Amino acid sequence: MQLPKIIYTISQKLKEENAKAIRDHFLGLQIKDYDIEVYGLNSIEELEKILAQYGSVNLVGKSFGVLKFQYDGEEYDFSFPRTEQKIGSGHRGFDVSIDGAMSFKEASKRRDFTINAMGYDVEEEKFIDPYNGKIDIEKRLLRHIDDETFIEDPLRVYRAIQFCSRFGYTLADKSFELCKNMVSKGMLEELAKERIYVEFTKLLLKSPKPSVGFELMRKLGVLCYFPELQSLIDVPQPPKWHPEGDVWIHTMMAVDAMVALLGSDEKQNLRYLFAILCHDFGKATHTTIEKGGRIRAIGHEKAGVEPTRKFLYRITNEHEFIASILPLVEHHLKPSHFYIDKSRDKAFRKLATKVNIEELVIVARADFLGRTTKESLSGIYSAGDWMIERAKNLKVNNRPLENLLQGRDLIALGLEPSSQFKEILDIVYNLQLEGFISKKEEALEYIQINYLEY
Repeated sequence: MQLPKIIYTISQKLKEENAKAIRDHFLGLQIKDYDIEVYGLNSIEELEKILAQYGSVNLVGKSFGVLKFQYDGEEYDFSFPRTEQKIGSGHRGFDVSIDGAMSFKEASKRRDFTINAMGYDVEEEKFIDPYNGKIDIEKRLLRHIDDETFIEDPLRVYRAIQFCSRFGYTLADKSFELCKNMVSKGMLEELAKERIYVEFTKLLLKSPKPSVGFELMRKLGVLCYFPELQSLIDVPQPPKWHPEGDVWIHTMMAVDAMVALLGSDEKQNLRYLFAILCHDFGKATHTTIEKGGRIRAIGHEKAGVEPTRKFLYRITNEHEFIASILPLVEHHLKPSHFYIDKSRDKAFRKLATKVNIEELVIVARADFLGRTTKESLSGIYSAGDWMIERAKNLKVNNRPLENLLQGRDLIALGLEPSSQFKEILDIVYNLQLEGFISKKEEALEYIQINYLEY
């Protein structure tokens, strides 16, 4: 394993003190952060003195046995071996004990999974694998280390879900049963929404097929905490438009389809992924089966807004982020409806005041591709392509139509500033949306005729 030179330098110094540095090793992924545990020192103060000889040391995590070391613009976490004992609820309810004399195997017991309990002895240049993590990697198996330590942090259930989804691993039978038992006992109820949200974002943003993680949630019983998702299971759909199956199956396919449509902006990608995850929430309450077996879900788009709001607030308090997703859910059928109806320009202009049309088409495209109709399997979403072209021609593809007039224009015409200004400007803007006014000169003429006295 190739490591920065400074780590070897510090390792050599530790060797002089009869200590050693062991680098965390996980899944053979590209290294972004360096976490080094130091064994053999008597106190963390000794480690602090050694590190201070080579760079700056941040002591913010010292009480937890962690020192943040900065050198040449890079930051490294140096830590002491430690044990954690559950003494209260939440992720802060742990009593942490550090002990430099502890063995790597003993210290690693507090880890969650075997693949996350491997190390690399810097000085001896060899891997340490006390719980056979390498074998599990070869088997693509996610296996917990210890029953007692694992259940101390219920977040590990969510970590198991996103690890399996991201890396294509299978959750070991005993680990599966342990996680399922933790869910059934209500142990996940103590988790703060902020911690759950982090795991959701990893599942959505880093998985090639997020559906793998959500299916594991379903099998483990975790969906009991997210009734909006659970309610999609077994909700029927018309076979003509959804031969793939119920709303849950369609949603999972649509979320996977969205992955291929994402760009480089993570926050934007997360908006798209949550929007498509929630887009059919309204079908749970608005699906009906008529005489003759016809299945319909009239109005489910708008009906899905409130459950989407509830679901998102259950995992985050980012108000603006949530508000930006709701219009994508409410209008997700508009591209297809507009295409079938061959809607007029004014419909496009009005829609652009409610939602970003380019973003809407991305969500609608994932919805279209997340099914098994002949048209969907072709990969060509004609309605979306048509809508984007029309919206671009009208210059409303990613923003509403610009107002032709501002308050200063009314003043320039001789009108006195008043509370009526907003009403006048709104009337003119609505005339723009309707297509009756398209130039500033026309707007000014309208004001002169209707509001100026001669």
